Amino acid sequence: MSTAKHLESPLMELKIAEFSGLHISESGKRTLVSKDGSFELGFFSPGSSKNRYIGIWYKSITVKTVVWVANRLNPINDSFGLLIINKRGNLILKSQSMRVVWSASLSKEVQQTPVVLQLLDSGNLVLRGEQEGDSGTYFWQSFDYPSDTLLPGMKLGWDLKTGFERRVISWKSADDPSPGDFIWAVERQDNPEVVMWKGSSKFYTTGPWNGLSFSAPTTRPNLIFNFSFVANKDELCYTFSIKDKAVVSRIVMNQTTYLGQRFTWSNNTQTWDLYLKAPRDECDTYGLCGAYGVCIISKSPVCQCLK
Repeated sequence: MSTAKHLESPLMELKIAEFSGLHISESGKRTLVSKDGSFELGFFSPGSSKNRYIGIWYKSITVKTVVWVANRLNPINDSFGLLIINKRGNLILKSQSMRVVWSASLSKEVQQTPVVLQLLDSGNLVLRGEQEGDSGTYFWQSFDYPSDTLLPGMKLGWDLKTGFERRVISWKSADDPSPGDFIWAVERQDNPEVVMWKGSSKFYTTGPWNGLSFSAPTTRPNLIFNFSFVANKDELCYTFSIKDKAVVSRIVMNQTTYLGQRFTWSNNTQTWDLYLKAPRDECDTYGLCGAYGVCIISKSPVCQCLK
């Protein structure tokens, strides 16, 4: 979770008819806001860092919580930044020296004009043709490139037709959104699982998908959210939806506490409340006691020999 500095002059939608022009300017203090006012796109500096990033955060929540970062690997270290669509229809971020520090990396040149850059009410930043409207057909979307947060409607897993993978990777620290050591991903195998990794080592797993459910208690029926897991010849992915639209909830891969955490926003206290975490305790850690041990959380040490 990170604090984003508020920027002025929100724009509901930006249309570029000739594939060029200003989209988001640091010097101009401009941001892009979703139609319902839930999310905002703009420049921010995380924590105590002076580096600048393009990110998306909740606009309607008092605690500025960043849910997506574009240039995680290449921050801008001065007060100038420019997000534009170039003549090939690609969304790019430039520094003061006009060096490209990030791009949407479209697989092919866009032939259609005009092009619209739009921040959807879901928090998904999309690049689409103006004529496409709400068809769901995009040249590019941020939901395909998660940072450390999974929002409702985002997919975690694989497009098996193309081999494309979506995974969630923690920030290095509260001051540095570059990819950290902790990864949340879907493991491809005969009985797929959702796995959290610390580097190259597993530290938590939901257990294998049996066609109906996982064994992990964190995936059992609850009052807040529904989840689905699709496993067919075309895709292998986890996603979730919120039962009550008034509830705001997100999943974060946290570098600091080594946990996958689900938070819900409390309007009463104006804070994020922890709803679920994984692993739940030390015994929930994958392979903690080895192949022949048993973990008992009430014992010291927790790892005991099988009788």
